Amino acid sequence: MENLQNNSILLPIFQEVEQIIGKDTYELWFKTAQISYETPVLTITIPNPVWGKTIRERYQSIITDAFLKHLGVEIQVVYQVIATEPSPVVTDARQVLPTVMPATVPNNPFAARLSSEFTFENFIESSSNRFAYKTAESVSHKLGDKGYNPLVIFSAPGLGKTHLLHAIGNQILQENPRAKVLYVSGEEFVSEYILSLTNKSSNEFRQKYHTLDCLLMDDIQAVVGKKACEQEFFFIFNKLFGGQKQIVLSSDRTPQQLEMEERLSSRLLSGIVAEIKRPDLETRIAILRKKSDSLHFIVGDDVLFLIAEGIQTNVRELEGALTRLRAFCNMQRITPTIPVAKELLSDMLINEEHTFANVNAIKKIVGKHFNVKMEDFNSKKKIQTIAWPRQIAMFLTTTMTDLSLPEIGREFNRDHSTVVHARDLVKEKINADPFFTAEINQIISEIKAVDNK
Repeated sequence: MENLQNNSILLPIFQEVEQIIGKDTYELWFKTAQISYETPVLTITIPNPVWGKTIRERYQSIITDAFLKHLGVEIQVVYQVIATEPSPVVTDARQVLPTVMPATVPNNPFAARLSSEFTFENFIESSSNRFAYKTAESVSHKLGDKGYNPLVIFSAPGLGKTHLLHAIGNQILQENPRAKVLYVSGEEFVSEYILSLTNKSSNEFRQKYHTLDCLLMDDIQAVVGKKACEQEFFFIFNKLFGGQKQIVLSSDRTPQQLEMEERLSSRLLSGIVAEIKRPDLETRIAILRKKSDSLHFIVGDDVLFLIAEGIQTNVRELEGALTRLRAFCNMQRITPTIPVAKELLSDMLINEEHTFANVNAIKKIVGKHFNVKMEDFNSKKKIQTIAWPRQIAMFLTTTMTDLSLPEIGREFNRDHSTVVHARDLVKEKINADPFFTAEINQIISEIKAVDNK
């Protein structure tokens, strides 16, 4: 908003735009833009045509509505592109070496299990992961605090669970280099337990885990269903929890969906359960920018936008696509461009013909789930049994379609401010209630199943 501080006409208008679309989104698309207004023309100068296309399709109607509200005028929006120099080719391998040095801790064997690549500083925080990120950060400073113990982070694969577990460990060791912090995957735990039985070294196995200050276990679902392992983990859990030691677990589903013993499931649910959701477009672009910076690989925003649009569900794939593009461009000594990226990443990018979830499919499944008729989603009825499912359907439409907020409003016979309210209300309940989160995930699965038929 710094570029508008001295403009008393535009400042309140774009403050409202920021409030509607969110601070993170606003800063991504408008922070670097140059904005000027001479009645009735608003000129937005942007880095490239892709920037203009996104603002026009997603946010222009919000801007024009804000002008109408504040100034009472209908405006014409004009986009100008700043001419930029072509991106230089990276030719020196030394330019792409990671700059982060391993944070090894002398005389602490547990430190070797952690990757210095994963820290809180290089984790991209956004609305899709903010609760998990903030909670993980708090845990690293308040080991064993009953308010944060245990912490269970769940998500689909490749969204950042492992990053946060390593970040917790690295932060703890930075503050206390001699802390006993162990990162272990569920599969490694199972293998280690079986080996201890084979070698008759169960006491050493238990001693190792019972003396930890913090246990970071990735993919706890690998332990579930293996009765003896699950029982051993239960005893370890109780020992650490009773000694006010920190336990952080990651999973691909919620504790109640893991089908583990009830006594263990109830203990996991006694702490904090945090979900990492699929990153939105703005977050995916921010992740790619961070990755390209760490690789010293200069890529145009249009190319980053293409990759972010084409890979929507997995951060690991997103970063992998950028790494592949960098390697190819370095070998061929060429500049990364949209045609090059399209050709090279064709097996990773979704087809341009890819269709997002259908709004009617969302209404149909939500209606079935809550026993609401299709016509009630667009009606003026405000009773809770209809209003709440309608708000859930609006929220799902913001996350599962590429429609702008005003377009979603029209689909439900509402204005975009009502959509914003519904989106924020449902998000708040998702962050506060893991059972409701599981319910929403089930609805999403049903919508996708219908939409893919």
